[in-house]
Amino acid sequence: MPSHLFADRPAQPPEPGPVDALISQTRRLRGEVDAVRRDTVVDDDAQGRWQRALCDLAVHHLDDLREHLDQLRQGLPPAPETVGPPRPDTATEPEPQPRVGSAEWNLLTDEVSWSDEMFQIFGRSPEAGPLPLDELGSTLFSEDQPLLTAWVTACLVDGRPIDGEFRIVRTDGRVRTLHMRAEPVLDSDGCTASMWALLRDVSDLRRSQRAVRESSDSLQRRRAIAQTEHRLAVELQEAVLPPWRGSLRFPYGSAGALDVAAHYLPAATSALIGGDWYDALELPDGRSLLTVGDLTGHGVAATSGMAMVLGALRGMAMAGIEPGPLMGWLNQLLENSVQPVLGSAVCCRYDPARRALSWAQAGHAAPLLFRRGSGRSLVPPEGVLLGATSGAFYGQAEERLQPGDVLVLYTDGLTPRSIEFGRADGTGRLLALAPRFSAAPSAQDCVRVVTEEFGHSEREDDACVLVARVGS
Repeated sequence: MPSHLFADRPAQPPEPGPVDALISQTRRLRGEVDAVRRDTVVDDDAQGRWQRALCDLAVHHLDDLREHLDQLRQGLPPAPETVGPPRPDTATEPEPQPRVGSAEWNLLTDEVSWSDEMFQIFGRSPEAGPLPLDELGSTLFSEDQPLLTAWVTACLVDGRPIDGEFRIVRTDGRVRTLHMRAEPVLDSDGCTASMWALLRDVSDLRRSQRAVRESSDSLQRRRAIAQTEHRLAVELQEAVLPPWRGSLRFPYGSAGALDVAAHYLPAATSALIGGDWYDALELPDGRSLLTVGDLTGHGVAATSGMAMVLGALRGMAMAGIEPGPLMGWLNQLLENSVQPVLGSAVCCRYDPARRALSWAQAGHAAPLLFRRGSGRSLVPPEGVLLGATSGAFYGQAEERLQPGDVLVLYTDGLTPRSIEFGRADGTGRLLALAPRFSAAPSAQDCVRVVTEEFGHSEREDDACVLVARVGS
């Protein structure tokens, strides 16, 4: 961009060597950015669209830089009558879409000089001739016309350079955004003789910048929504799951009472809360309820579904419904819910007078029973996933417990990278803890043993573990 020079200003291009080197570097960098955009960016979510928009913006900037450097190497375009053969290093390249054109409006002779690029930028035929300065505003958006008028007046009267953008409507109806840099050209007496300008089509650049902003805003909104949902899910989970910490005894003070403790382990690779639950409840008839379970999904929907299921389970247990029929009612509840969901669960009813455990399961890992330093998995009765089929039958099994027995109930997310119910490797690791369970003085100490073994695992889902130890 020339400064306040006289009308006969010289225009000499710089030495080609350094500029050619910069052009080569720009081409190479442009190719590398385009390869990243093509090979590694997947725009199937907000994060991917934001990355794609940034790559597009970088490509547009590099394309502009290459064209500017190429013009800098060539200098001012030759007059029409002296146009020579194309340069050897650019003759075989496809002609790029013009982005920069130059113009000069002579105030003394009313002559207007446009470069070929200017006609292409404005979509104007060369036969129609260049636009006079006072007609240039007719191509602008109506709201941009006063701005251009003020710029031109300040340039010609006060000698202020122009550096701004406006939008035009081409003759073919296309809307383009142009960036204009202009300065007055003075005659030998220091008076303004003409206005010289460079106009750059920045439509694609601004479109890419807008895409970056919109993608970034969308990504921020999604993150804010995810944070809000996570907070709501945590609050709902904390409100529904039992508030007790440490060990409980059910029923308190009676022979054969259970010492109960539980722990919730959040997922290590997901910020969303799942639908896992645990519960221990003393029933009106003196027996005790033990249950763990898991609903599919994450977030507020899964946590609210868990709250519904756990509330129904507690109510039916308090009403005296046995574990087998209780699972059937839960299956019907999920089958008729507004949002279809699947769930697994195990429900135990413990009678301290007989030290008898009645239990049922719905597609869930069977409880583990530890006795005198060894452990085994209880043989599960019939039962499919909750919500999987209509009218499913759920069997019920009974197990006699002995003083000192340890019962472990857990959800499938406890073992790392495992979504299979009762997967052998996870069960084997739990059964291997039998000697440590025998040495543990309380249920809470048994829970601590489990969390030490599994608490630092890279789980893909959250998990619950509940331990019940039979008193003497």
